[in-house]
Amino acid sequence: MSIQLQNKRSADFPSTTMSDLVFLILIFFMITSTMVAPNAINVLLPKSDAGQQLSTHNIEVYIDANKFYYVNPQPNSAPVPYDAILPLLREQVQKDFSLQRNVILRADKSIPVEELVKVMDVLNQLNNELPQEQRYKLLLATEAK
Repeated sequence: MSIQLQNKRSADFPSTTMSDLVFLILIFFMITSTMVAPNAINVLLPKSDAGQQLSTHNIEVYIDANKFYYVNPQPNSAPVPYDAILPLLREQVQKDFSLQRNVILRADKSIPVEELVKVMDVLNQLNNELPQEQRYKLLLATEAK
């Protein structure tokens, strides 16, 4: 006499619900990852660990806390208006015979990014006038930690 169980257990696993669940989770993460704002990271500038000092001849543009511009300033130099930056850079290009051509932008950390972009636009105008091999790179000077 054999005893039979009334509740038979099945070894089958319902995989269709599991695949639906994984698919929904995948869709959720794809949608939420595109909603992340790129400026959500808190960045403190202008500190840097690199601490590299450039030894070549460079053109330097300063922007102080009062938004005054200086191009290769000497002691007791007067600030220059924004419209005079490009002609002064052209003068410096005529004197520059170095192989590595850099414009170092030294801006006060309280300066808005708009002012930095304005100087970048001036450098782009200057680079458009020069042949490819004589173009300048813009370097943003930072303070070592």
